[in-house]
Order: sequence, then structure tokens, then C-alpha cells
Amino acid sequence: MLLSKNWLKRHIDFNLTDDELSEILTAIGLEVEGMESVESIKGGLKGIVCGKVETCSQHPNADRLKTTTVNVGGQVLNIVCGAPNVAAGQHVWVATEGTELYGEDGSSFTIKKTKIRGEESCGMICAEDEIGLGSSHDGIMVLPESIQPGSKASEHYEISNDIVYEIGLTPNRSDGTNHRGVAEDLAAYLKVNNYEHELHPINQNAIEYGVDSVIDIEILDSDKCPRYSGVCLEGFVIKESPTWMQHLLTAIGVKTINNIVDITNFVLHDLGQPLHAFDQSKIGGNQIKVQTLEAGTEFISLDGVNRKLLAGDLMICDGNDKPMCIGGVFGGLDSGVTEGTSSIFLESAHFEATTIRVSSTKHNLRTDAAKVFEKGSDPRITIQALDKACELLTEYADAKINGKIFDYKAKAFEPLTLDVRISRINAVIGVQMAEDKIIEILEALSMEPSRDGDTITVKVPTNKADVTREIDVIEEILRIYGFNQVGMEDSLQIPLIPSDYPSLANLRESLAEALVGAGFNEMMGLSLIESKYAESFDESQLVHIHNTSNIHLDVMRPSMLISGLVNVRHNLNYQNLDLKLFEFGKIYQSGDDYQEQELLTVFRSGSTTPQHWSQETTETTFYDLKSSIDLVLNRLGIQGYQIQKLESAELVEALEYRRGPMQLVRFGRVNQEMRARLDIKQEVYYAEFDISTLFKLYKGSNVTFSRISKFPTSQRDLALVVDNDVEYSQIEQVINKVGKGILQSVSLFDIYKSEKHLGKGKKSYAVSMTFGAEDKTLTDNELNPVMNKIIKELEAKVGAQVRK
Repeated sequence: MLLSKNWLKRHIDFNLTDDELSEILTAIGLEVEGMESVESIKGGLKGIVCGKVETCSQHPNADRLKTTTVNVGGQVLNIVCGAPNVAAGQHVWVATEGTELYGEDGSSFTIKKTKIRGEESCGMICAEDEIGLGSSHDGIMVLPESIQPGSKASEHYEISNDIVYEIGLTPNRSDGTNHRGVAEDLAAYLKVNNYEHELHPINQNAIEYGVDSVIDIEILDSDKCPRYSGVCLEGFVIKESPTWMQHLLTAIGVKTINNIVDITNFVLHDLGQPLHAFDQSKIGGNQIKVQTLEAGTEFISLDGVNRKLLAGDLMICDGNDKPMCIGGVFGGLDSGVTEGTSSIFLESAHFEATTIRVSSTKHNLRTDAAKVFEKGSDPRITIQALDKACELLTEYADAKINGKIFDYKAKAFEPLTLDVRISRINAVIGVQMAEDKIIEILEALSMEPSRDGDTITVKVPTNKADVTREIDVIEEILRIYGFNQVGMEDSLQIPLIPSDYPSLANLRESLAEALVGAGFNEMMGLSLIESKYAESFDESQLVHIHNTSNIHLDVMRPSMLISGLVNVRHNLNYQNLDLKLFEFGKIYQSGDDYQEQELLTVFRSGSTTPQHWSQETTETTFYDLKSSIDLVLNRLGIQGYQIQKLESAELVEALEYRRGPMQLVRFGRVNQEMRARLDIKQEVYYAEFDISTLFKLYKGSNVTFSRISKFPTSQRDLALVVDNDVEYSQIEQVINKVGKGILQSVSLFDIYKSEKHLGKGKKSYAVSMTFGAEDKTLTDNELNPVMNKIIKELEAKVGAQVRK
């Protein structure tokens, strides 16, 4: 919510600096998240003065430029001008040297003394768009001769300087949706804390309404519409709203349209009562019905969208049951006010909050009116708001009231009566407040307190829809009393709560440290994705949501590969081509029940080495990804897994690591179809770890460390001929098992295939093994038996033959 200081001062006088007001607003529960200086004309026309063009001649070096001399009041300036309409004798606006001018995008530039095509220029003769007085750039502004040279432009225009506060309005603050509500809350704080101020009463002229009924109104759902007021007006003239109103609305980000629309918006933000204007000539049967319609009924809203109504949508219909408006949410295309409108019905209603919230979110129509109603509008101000609107419409639109005012009330709207205990107030706040101070605060909040012993009975104003319990009243008291007045104890007690070790947090931190140390960057993708990226999933698996903030992000991600590739694409589009990324996150799938699964994902793409004259760049390969996977598992001390091929719709060359029934990780190269779907041209490698599985194994594993031996190691190589379907991992497992205790490492350094030399269906693995001991140098007599056993086991387990 945006709050204008100038607007606020229409309701309350105070002597506070901008920062002091910000602090007080935050203290009373209206947290200021930012504040900004707003000018109706950017720069305030500073440095712009009237000048008289004394001479005007053709520029000697440019066909489209003129050289002029301009009298700006006691000083004559040489100015080069490119406007086609500049001429001697004109009175014009001149931006003098040092003046800051602003473009439409808010960027600024400073007028400097310069030379243009060899001729001196000491200022600029301005068009209206260059100084914020209009949008035309057809030529310079020519002023009346009554404006004397040297006079300041700021003296001839109504310029507004305002401070606008961005308020983080919480859902429970129904009283803070408008400037009057904030003014009353501020006045309570200033009164209790002895600040000089004056809260103005809401003064408005008495409105003379007619006595005849002009339109029939029937309320068919009083639960959803407990109060409905309205009046007809005619004979108005549609034109611009007054300047002061335009300045206030523009400051808080409301676009000004015309006097009719601007006045309804003004009343909304001034008093917190949404209004809606219907073209009376388009109300069929000259009758209004407030009712619900059958689900699926078609309704064309003001934005031209054909919407299917829900069963609970409260509709404002005409006498033919034709829907004209979703009550409290959005108007219809066929009943709105246009330039040809000659009479209107002006609605001022109080709708049930939950109904408006549901309709607003389901139809994704988050209007200002809906945001007020869903917090709980004040049912007692519908007539007051109509009075204010009619006063402004008669003054600024020449409107005439036609007929009597309509006002339906399903019940009497009286303030809620609550009891609050003084002892409870002091216990909750933690301060022994003086009883007189409590009464003073409640009186400042217009709660009409009456005391009986320890109990104070209050009447809660109807604009505080959230205050329904004793604890709510205590919160109101504390807001005005001041959180800063509640002291802190000298000592701070912190309970020591034991927790399991290792925890999931320990696992995540350990893996993040390892990956960052290996040159990876952590990313955080959205849990929401566009459903078009999840087309490969069965519809029944997807968790759809109604996202009112971004209608495109409509599915909870069923796979972290998709959201990760979106981030990869973003990086590639910004020319960050060499990627090593990881992410902790969850996936969401539907079925018999909703399921969440936490994963760790790893992405690699691009070059593994930076470009440099001393080395050639190498592209990321499958084996680079595998080394990253081994890094993760080694960090957790997880061993004894099996490597298996994996069938995947998203990956090629896919493998998985398993330990029994548990899948530790699946990985491979992202296929062309998946990359094309996101317009990614370079290869991407992907790995996906199940965090719950890693955690189970992590808790039962031990990471051991050993010192570097001072004794030399021994290396042995084997060239093994095997069948083509034998994987290297099978050979590695056999060697690790036999050589356990003295084997330090084993690696594959060559793969050779030749039907001529090896035979059909055969290949050769060249394997290097490093042996060593911590306490001695291994001899051939100790190594040879181990090597012989390795060869025998390889022959038996995988059918390997040592290549001579």
C-alpha cells in the first residue's frame, strides 16, 4: 500500500519530519518498507525561466539549426535551437546552464555551456515534453507575452512535492487500507505520546437527495451482501479531474482517467470505501439484483475476457438477470461508464470478506476494491462515502442527483462489545501500565471504555474487522503505547535443546562446502514452473495451483531438471557459458496423495578450463560429471554401491548408483528434445541425488582420514581383454576387493577396440593400480601374490584375459 504524506495532512496536522513519521507508522503496525520523494513535475522546474527571443538566424554550419539570442531578464544568452517554430519576439521557457532535465524513463541530464557545430550555446529553449509539462515534441512552447523574461517557470504552474511511504500492510489491518484510517491511528499515537497535532473532522456539505425511487433494487443474498447503498446521478460532464486530485492519485500510483473515475478512486483511497458506477441506461429493466448465478454462467468482464462464473460468485445483475459486475471485484464490459454515458447508478456496498477473497483469487482479479473488501470494509460508511462522492461529482462534474438514496441493511451494524482485563493487559505486555494510561489509549482509539474493577468494557469501531478477542484489544493498546517502551530483562535465558547428529542440515552444509570448494555455484530455482515444460508428465502427477501473482507459473515442479534447465538457460542467455551449478530443493507430485521429495541436483556444461594461451580449452564430458558425483559420495563416506545402466526419457548415456533397493543418484547427458524445449543449444550434464537416501547412508558411514605415507608406492598395469558388454566398474570392484588394505587407487587409462587384434565382440581395458603401505616399502614378493589373485578373480568374475 502507498501512503501520501500530502493526502494524510488533509486529515491531520502534525509537525513531524519524514523520518519521524516513518518511525511512528512502523511503531503502530504500519511497517514502512520504503519512502520516496514524488514531484508532479520531475525536477520541479528548477532553473527554468522565461526568456524573450531577441534575434533568430540560420546556423552557418547546419541547415536544421538556428542561432538565437535570448533575454532571460538582465542577461542575454546565445542558444542554438533545432525547433522549427522558433522565431524572434517569442516568449519561451529556457533551461539555463546547470539545470537538470528528466526523460520519460526518469534519467536526467544537465544543461551545460557547449558548442554545437561551432556555435556557442548557453542553454536550451524547451518543448513541453522536455520539462514535464506535456507530451508534445512538435516545437518549443510559445508563452503569452504577459510572462516577463526572467520569471521562474515554477511560479506559473501548480507543482506538488510529496513524500510517499510504501506500507507493508498486513492482512489483519482493515483499518489501514485508506488515508483516513491511517490518520485516525496516527492521531491516537500522537495524542497518547503528547505530540502536537489536530485530527480534522470529516467535513462535507449536506447532500440534498430526491424523494422518488428511480431504480428498483433487490438483495437476494443478504449473507454475502449485508449492506447495499446507491444513488443515481445525471447531467454530468466528463472531463479532467482537478489538479490537486490528479497529484494525489498519481503520487500513490493510480492512473488518472477522467473526473468520474478519479473521484471514485479518490473516495476509495481516502475513506476506504470502494464505489462502482454503472451506466444507468444499460441496466435492463431499470432494476438491480444482488445474487449468485449458476456455475458456468458466462460473464464478459471490463477487460474483455469471457469468464465462467463460479457457484459462489456474488453478482450485480440487471432486471433480466444479466450479470453486470462481480460484486466487489470487477465490473462488466457492457455496463461500464463510457464517454456517451449521461446518467449513472453509483454503488456503495459492504460485501462479506471471504466471498470477495475467493472470487478475486479464483478469477485472478486482484483489484484495489477486492483488497479492501477481503480485509473487511467498514459497513457503517457506505452512505458517508456516497455523500463525499456526490459532493465531488456535483462540484467537479456538474452532476445532478436524480431521486432518493437507496440503503439496504440486513442488520444493525453496531460496534462489537468486548471485555478486557487490566491484569491480563499487564501480564501479556510485560509492563505494569498505569490504569489511566490504558483508559487514555482506548479513548484515543475511539473504543469508549468503561471500567468495572479489573475489567474494562470497550466498543470496537466497525473499521477494525480484525479486533474480535481480548488479545486483539491488548495488541491495539500495545501498538499505541509503543513497543519500544517495553523494556528488556538484564539477563537472557536460552534453553539448550539437544538435537540429533548428524542432521539433514549437517549433510547439506557438508555437501555445499565440498561442491563450492570444487568450483560450483549454488542456485535456488523456483518451486513453480510453467505447465508447458511439464508436458512429458502424466497430468494426474502434476500439482496445479492458482497463482494470482504470475498466472504462467501454474504447476509445482515435478522435476528439478526442468527448473534447473530454466536457470541454465538464463545463464547462457547472459553469456555465462561455463557452468558448474548445484541446488538443494524439492519436487512435488500428485497421485493417491501429495508427495514431496528432497533432492540435490548437479549441472555441468561448457568448458572445464578457462580460455588461456597456455592451454587448450576442453569441453565438459560425461566423466567430468561422474567425478562430481564421486566427490559427493566420497565426502559422505558412502561406498559399496553398484553402477547400473538406466532407461530415462530425459537423459542419454544414463547411469544410476544403487545400494540394494536404494537409488543413490541418477545421472547422464540431457537429451536433445529436452534442451530444445528450453532453447538450450550446448550440451548439459545432469545428476540427481535423493537426499533421504544419502542421509540414511550418511548416518551409518564413517569418513576416515590417513596420513601420507613416507614410503614409496608401487605401480602395476594390466591390459585386460573382455567382452564388449563388460563395464569398467565391474573390473574396478574386483580389484578394490582383492587389493583391500594395500591398494591406494585404481584408474582406467585406455580403451582399445580392434576386431583384427582382439577378436569379434572384444575390447581391451588398460588399468593402472597404485599400491602402498604406511609402515614399509612393498616388495615384489608381497605384490606378486596380490596381482596373481587379482588376475584370477578377473578371469573368474568377468571373463578377462590378460593381454600379452
